[in-house]
Amino acid sequence: MVAIARRVLADNGFDPEMPEGIMQTVPLAPDVGDAVDLTDLPWSSVDNEESRDLDQIEHAEALDDHTIRLRIGIADVSAFVPKGSPVDRHAYANTASLYTGVRVFPMLPVELSEQRTSLLEGGERLAVVTEMVVRRDGSLDDSQTKIYRARVRNHAKLVYERVGAWLEGDASAKPRDEEMARQVRMHDAAAQVLRRRRYELGALDFETIEARPVTKNGRIVDLQVIHKNRARELIEDLMIAANGATARFLENRGSSSIRRVVRAPKRWPRIVELAAELGVTLPVEPDAVALSTFLEKRKAADPARFGDLSLSIVKLLGPGEYVLQRASDPDTGHFGLAVEDYAHSTAPNRRYPDLITQRLLVAISSGKPAPYSDDELLAIAAHCTERENAARKVERQIRKVAAAILLTPRIGEEFDAIVTGVAHKGTFARLLRPPAEGRVVTGERGLDVGDAIRVRLVDTEPNRGFIDFAALGKR
Repeated sequence: MVAIARRVLADNGFDPEMPEGIMQTVPLAPDVGDAVDLTDLPWSSVDNEESRDLDQIEHAEALDDHTIRLRIGIADVSAFVPKGSPVDRHAYANTASLYTGVRVFPMLPVELSEQRTSLLEGGERLAVVTEMVVRRDGSLDDSQTKIYRARVRNHAKLVYERVGAWLEGDASAKPRDEEMARQVRMHDAAAQVLRRRRYELGALDFETIEARPVTKNGRIVDLQVIHKNRARELIEDLMIAANGATARFLENRGSSSIRRVVRAPKRWPRIVELAAELGVTLPVEPDAVALSTFLEKRKAADPARFGDLSLSIVKLLGPGEYVLQRASDPDTGHFGLAVEDYAHSTAPNRRYPDLITQRLLVAISSGKPAPYSDDELLAIAAHCTERENAARKVERQIRKVAAAILLTPRIGEEFDAIVTGVAHKGTFARLLRPPAEGRVVTGERGLDVGDAIRVRLVDTEPNRGFIDFAALGKR
């Protein structure tokens, strides 16, 4: 399966392996300059148990006026990966770490992303800190946003599942260290008000059901869906806030940047149709607040089917893209997050646009000229969008290969499914269990995204990841 993953990466223009000797070009002791010593603060991280490429740590402080000062420490990759260096050129070529389920193909050498730049528990590291003040209504006081380099130490690497269980009421999952427990409670309090404000503005709440292959002794044994819990939402909320704060920080100082945007959906009429089928009337023109309210009510009314609805809406919204944002340009915004200013900045070990943003932040916050021209940022944004689309294709292809292997013994069986795509190249559907996607090769006439159907598995071709269904009718 790993060999198949390598082939799929190469077929889509990715370099699956690090160039030999590339770490020899990385500085052993980067200049920490005037980095502030914040190693004694009780920083913590929340991530997957197996994760080693840790990009962020968090710290919170309650202020006298009942606001919360949040500090988000982001691994300072820019200190080790100068612009134009061999590592930078390789990172630019791939633009992201690829998580295939059978192996991680990292954007940076593992000696960096999992060791020297990773914010692992216990070790002193260099970070770029975004410091922001969260008001009681969930807004940010941009006048108090600060960005600076600091020396930090992660005092506790916490795990999503245990933190989530504790926040959702399982006392046995509480962090053993009382200070860490107090910190997580404060992080959660900030996340809750941040989230509430975003949803008031029309942020969309989805239950994603993207599945990753599960392997055992080199064999595909299952497709696993990672569901949200309160800990995952907590980190998501804090990172969204940090990404917005950094975007406005650059704009307020007259700097161009690379923004992450999701435009108003072109297939809004189909979203309106799906809502109408459930007895809800949405506005004729795209309206994030109305859609958010609809999704919130459907999640409460029918949680078992909410994942299906989420999948349909996500497909109809369309993908995001990276764009050049000059300080004087009008904001395009992110339709799904209901934010006007959004720049990826919190995962420089894993995403190239975040490394670009970090270099801009480090330069602008220290009074130095921006390290990129507008023309350079425009080209990088276009390249990152193209590579992201290719990465999505890679991950989808590998999921299909894994699913085809898993389903081959079940040819002839019938399944419940949902239509996920209708285009000139064909109609596609996703099984509810297991969550595998394939092409509807017969009976597809009249189907559209979001239709619930019954299908029969008619064929598979594991080497190419082909799965063929016959549609038996709508459910």
